[in-house]
Amino acid sequence: MNQFGRYFRVTIFGESHGEALGVIVDGIKAGMSLTLGDFEGDLARRRSGAPGTTPRHESDLPQIVSGVFEGHTTGAPVAILFRNENTRSSDYAKLIDHPRPSHADWVAAQRFEQYNDPRGGGHFSGRVTLGLVAAGVIAKKQSSSISISSEIIELGGSRNTTDFEQIISNAVRDGDSVGGVIECRADGVPIGLGEPFFDSVESIVSHLMFSIPGVKGVEFGSGFAGARLRGSENNDPIIDARGTTATNNSGGINGGLTNGNQIVVRIAVKPTASIERTQQTFNFANRRIEPLTIGGRHDACIALRAAVVAEAALAIALTDLLQHTQK
Repeated sequence: MNQFGRYFRVTIFGESHGEALGVIVDGIKAGMSLTLGDFEGDLARRRSGAPGTTPRHESDLPQIVSGVFEGHTTGAPVAILFRNENTRSSDYAKLIDHPRPSHADWVAAQRFEQYNDPRGGGHFSGRVTLGLVAAGVIAKKQSSSISISSEIIELGGSRNTTDFEQIISNAVRDGDSVGGVIECRADGVPIGLGEPFFDSVESIVSHLMFSIPGVKGVEFGSGFAGARLRGSENNDPIIDARGTTATNNSGGINGGLTNGNQIVVRIAVKPTASIERTQQTFNFANRRIEPLTIGGRHDACIALRAAVVAEAALAIALTDLLQHTQK
C-alpha cells in the first residue's frame, strides 16, 4: 500500500511522468511553524545536478495545498504537491515489450495487468521519494528533540571517500552504474520507543527503509559484522545510570526498544538498474533474447541522492513511534 504509520501517517501518490506527485501527512500537531522555506534544504540535497546524477532537472517546488494557515499547521492533514515539468516519455516506449533487467517494468505490468504507467518507471520510480523527503521534513520539525544525520560510507565497494569521485567518473564513462552504503544516525532518542515483537524499532525502521527504491539491505549497529564476533566482543557494557554504553554494537536498540544511545542504521543501495551499456535480455514481443540499450536520463549512482531519503524514513518512523508513546 502507499500509506505508512499509525499516529504520524504518510500517504504518497503520483508517477514519475504524471502531471504531479506528492504526499499527504496526517497526525501533525497544530500550531507548528511550517513554510515553503523549511523544505528547501532537504529537497536540494535530493535534487540532481552533481556528477553521476540524472541530467533530468526538476524545480521540485512544493505547493502546500492543505493543513497550513498563516504559516502554521492547523492540525488537519498537510497535503504537498510537486509538479513534473521535465519529462521525456518517449524514451520509455520500447521498454513495454523489452523491459529493463532488475527494474520493476515487467513485474509491475504483470501485477497490474498492463494498466501500470510505464513512463519513467511510473509509481516505482525513485522520483516518488520526493514526497517521502517532504514528509521527513515535517517529521524532523515535529520531533525536533531528535537529531538525524547521514553519510555515504561506501561507493562501488570502496570505503575510501577519496575514491568516490573517480568511481563515479568510471561508471559514467563505461555507461554503467555503482551502488553504495548509507549510514544514518539519530541522537536524542528517548528510552523505550518500540512495541515488541512485530512493531520493534528495527521492524518499523526497516519497513520504511526497504520502501525506498533500490534498497536491498538494512542493518543496525554492528549488523552482519556482529554475527562474526563473540558475545564478549559484541556486547555493549553499560557505564552509567543513564544507560550509556561503552560501545554501540546494538545500534541504540535492545529487545526492539530504544535504549537511549545513538541509533545507527545502514542501508545498502543497489547499482542503478537503468544503464547505457547494452545488455542481453528477453524481448516479450519477439519472444527471444535481444540486445537492449536503454535511453533516457538516469543516475549512475542513486545512492548519491538517497542519503536524505533515508534520513526522512528514519525521521518518519521515529516520529510515529514517539507519538505512540504519547497517546
